[in-house]
Amino acid sequence: MDASKWHHDVGGDGYGNQELEYYTDENKNAEQRGGNLVITATREGAGSHSCWYGACQFTSARLLTSGKFSAAYGRVEARMKNPAGKGVWPAFWMLGDNINDVHWPNCGEIDIMEAIGSDPATLHGSLHGPGYSGGSPVTGTTKLANGANLSDDFHTYAVEWAPNSVKFYLDSKMYESRTPADIPQGTGWVYNHPFFMILNVAIGGSWPGSPDSSTTFPAQLLVDYVRVYKAN
Repeated sequence: MDASKWHHDVGGDGYGNQELEYYTDENKNAEQRGGNLVITATREGAGSHSCWYGACQFTSARLLTSGKFSAAYGRVEARMKNPAGKGVWPAFWMLGDNINDVHWPNCGEIDIMEAIGSDPATLHGSLHGPGYSGGSPVTGTTKLANGANLSDDFHTYAVEWAPNSVKFYLDSKMYESRTPADIPQGTGWVYNHPFFMILNVAIGGSWPGSPDSSTTFPAQLLVDYVRVYKAN
């Protein structure tokens, strides 16, 4: 992990989604290994740390570039191998770097890769903004042509972002394109300023639900690279 661009988010407040993990800054949850960044979610709990629901049952890591690196427009891409399992929620996404001033969702959110472990074949790409956030984003999905799970191998996830469009890609194939005409009438297109990046593996929450006896831990997100290409 390039510490000049990335840092750890630490805490267990549920992050607005009723997530169950405590995000640590420990190597057991995020380390470079075998040429990859490995984000590991465990069922070990977080020792003396408390989560919003009481004693923490899981640990994981959430890495972000806020305050260190942001970009407006271009191509943002990562090559990753997802974890799977009920209640496991990997994500590669971006938030507007004005979030402290205007707050979420007015800052905008671009979800480049989201998948829930109970449906590891489906990729979700979404925009969240004022009037279309939380459970009602502007979103699209795709699956691999061969029916494989995204957790079976590495895949490349990307957006190509311009002032009036965001295009979503899986392995260089565009599956979703959004413009201001696609957002709900009367709301705002809030993707015309710099955003920072986030990589995390959440556990539980309002969307994926809680892990159960079928969920295998540790659950690992392997990241080969993250690249940002400037717009021409």
